[in-house]
Amino acid sequence: MGDARTTRPRGASARVTPSPTSRSVVSGVSVIESVAVPYDAHVPSRLRKKHYLSALVAGGLLAGGLSACTGGGGDATVQVGRVERGDVAEVVEAPATVSARATAVRRAPAKGTVKRLYVADGDRVREGDVLATISSPEARERLAQAREADRSVSAGSGTMPTRLDLSGYQHRTDRSAREGFAAARKIALRIADPRQRALVLAGITRAEAEYRTAAAAARTAVARLNAGLGSVGATMSSITAAQRVQTRAAVRAAERTVQELTIRAPFDGVVGLGGPAGGAQGGLGDLLDQLPQGVQAQGGPAGLGDLGGGGAAKDASAIATGAPVVGGDAIVTVTDVSRLSLFADVDETDVLQVRKGVQADVEFDAVQGGSYKAEVTGIGVTPKQSNGGGVTYKVTLALGEGTLSGGGTAPRPKPGMSAVVFLRVRDARAVLAVPSSAIVSSGRESVVWVVSGGRAQRRVVGLGAQGDATVQVTRGLQEGERIVVRGADSVERGQELDP
Repeated sequence: MGDARTTRPRGASARVTPSPTSRSVVSGVSVIESVAVPYDAHVPSRLRKKHYLSALVAGGLLAGGLSACTGGGGDATVQVGRVERGDVAEVVEAPATVSARATAVRRAPAKGTVKRLYVADGDRVREGDVLATISSPEARERLAQAREADRSVSAGSGTMPTRLDLSGYQHRTDRSAREGFAAARKIALRIADPRQRALVLAGITRAEAEYRTAAAAARTAVARLNAGLGSVGATMSSITAAQRVQTRAAVRAAERTVQELTIRAPFDGVVGLGGPAGGAQGGLGDLLDQLPQGVQAQGGPAGLGDLGGGGAAKDASAIATGAPVVGGDAIVTVTDVSRLSLFADVDETDVLQVRKGVQADVEFDAVQGGSYKAEVTGIGVTPKQSNGGGVTYKVTLALGEGTLSGGGTAPRPKPGMSAVVFLRVRDARAVLAVPSSAIVSSGRESVVWVVSGGRAQRRVVGLGAQGDATVQVTRGLQEGERIVVRGADSVERGQELDP
C-alpha cells in the first residue's frame, strides 16, 4: 500500500495556484492533477525541485471516475472527483550543512619553526598521537628566565624597597598585579579556540586568587609592623610570598608553552595540515607572561611583544619541516567524523511543527541519485536573519546511512557539504484527502466546490496535514462526496457541472 507523500517548501503559504499538470496513477485510474506552486516566491528554486507523490494512494484517494466539462463562466477545464480516504504526509524542506562530531585546530604555542611533521593530509590518528613538534628557543629561554626569577624571589634576593616604606611598596605591588591580571585576561578573551580560551582564563583566575590571599597576608604583616607588633623580617617574608605567587604563575605558563611544542591529537579523527586563522598570536606562554612577575621586577610587567592579531591561516603547502611559525599559527586540524550531524535552517513559518524525533530524508548535491535518512535531535531558539526576509532557526539532525537509486550504499558525506532535508513533520493515515488544487483560499477560509444536484456549491473546510499535491480535510466534507479537483479557481457559485 503506497502513500501520497507531499512536500510544502519552507515558508510557503497555504494558498496555492494551479501550474502545468503532472500525470500519476491513483488506484488504477488515470488522474490529471494540478501540482501546487508555493505562493511565497522567496523560497530558493532548489528547494522546490522535489515533490513526493506515490503512484498509489492508500484507500483509493479520489478513486471515483473523473469527468471533464466546461464551466458556464468561461473556457477553463474543470474536473471532478470523489473524496475518499488516503495517507498524507506533510514535509518541510530546508537547506542544511554537514557537521563533524568535533573539530580542533592545533596551533603553534610560540614563535619558532616546524621541527618535524609526523602526519600527512587525510591520515587517521588516535587520541594522544604526536602530530608535529615545534622548535622554539624563545619559549625555552622564557622558561629559564621564569625559573630563575622564581628562585631569586624564593631566596629573598628579589627587588625590595631601598627604604622601609613597606606600605607604599605593597600598594605598588598590588597595583602592578591588578594591571597585569587585567592585561592577561583581556588578551585571553581574544583566543578563538573555546577550549584554549577557557584553560587560559582558568589559569589567570587561579593565579589571581592565590595572589589575593598572599597579598592579604602581606598587608596584615605591614599593619602589624606599623603597630609595633611585628618584625621587619616577618613583614618582608609576607611580601615575598605574594611575589612568589606571580613568579610561580609565570613558571607554570612557560612550562605549559614548552610542553605544547609537542602537538598531539586531542581525540581520534582525520588530520588536515594547516587550518583557519584564529588563536592568540604569541601563544599561551606569552599571554600569561602579562601577569606581573619577578622576572620583570626591574622593569615592570612583560610587554605585549608579538601579541597582535590572531594566528594566521595556513594551508597544507605552508606546513613543512623547517617552516617558520609564530604563536597562534594553525599547524594541524583534527576532525572527528565518527558521527555526522546536519544543521538545517528552518523557516519561522515551519519550525513550530518540527520536534525531536521527526524523521527526514536528505539529498546532497554531491551525491546524485543518493538518499539518506536523518532524525531531528535538537531545535534551536536563536533566530537568524534569512536572505528572503524573516528569520530561520537551526535544527540539528543525526545523519544516518544512505542508498543510491540503483540500490547500492551511498558514499559517506564530508563535513561542510550542502544538503536539502525533507522533514516529515506530520503523517496522516487513512484520512479524507483531496488534491491541493481543489482548495481555494478565501481570506482566512479554505473552500472547496462540492457538486450537488449538478451545480457547484461553496463549502468551507478544515485542513490538517498539507503539502503541494494533497491535503488532509478534517471537517466540512464526507467520504464519497464529489468535488472540483481541477480548475477550482474558475468555478462560480451555482455553476452547472456535468454529472
